[in-house]
Amino acid sequence: MTGQSAKLTVFYDGACPLCRRQRARYERLARAAGDEVVWFDINGREDDLRQLGVDPQLALTELHVGDEAQRIHRELDAYILLMRRVPRLRPLAWIISLPVLRPLLARLYHASVRRRLKRQGRI
Repeated sequence: MTGQSAKLTVFYDGACPLCRRQRARYERLARAAGDEVVWFDINGREDDLRQLGVDPQLALTELHVGDEAQRIHRELDAYILLMRRVPRLRPLAWIISLPVLRPLLARLYHASVRRRLKRQGRI
């Protein structure tokens, strides 16, 4: 890693094909930018998640990212934190953080996750 920033921990759903594709895409872009993250598959790790201060049910329905100060960022805040670290994704981070778009995007995000989990029989 370059000296740009400390590692983040991304708590992701490794049983989700879309989540795995997004992880691979992010890793390629982050690597090109000299950034690294630690990937933590939440499946079967409920006790570990609780010890880290992450609610396992929320981790299933919202992306969580732990920063270098051990703070947990959730949902769109987690995406924005990740995207701001990769130059090619910074414009997207800015767009999704706009107050006029953010509430709509949050609703769409949650609806999409609920549909995916329901389709997979996980809720």
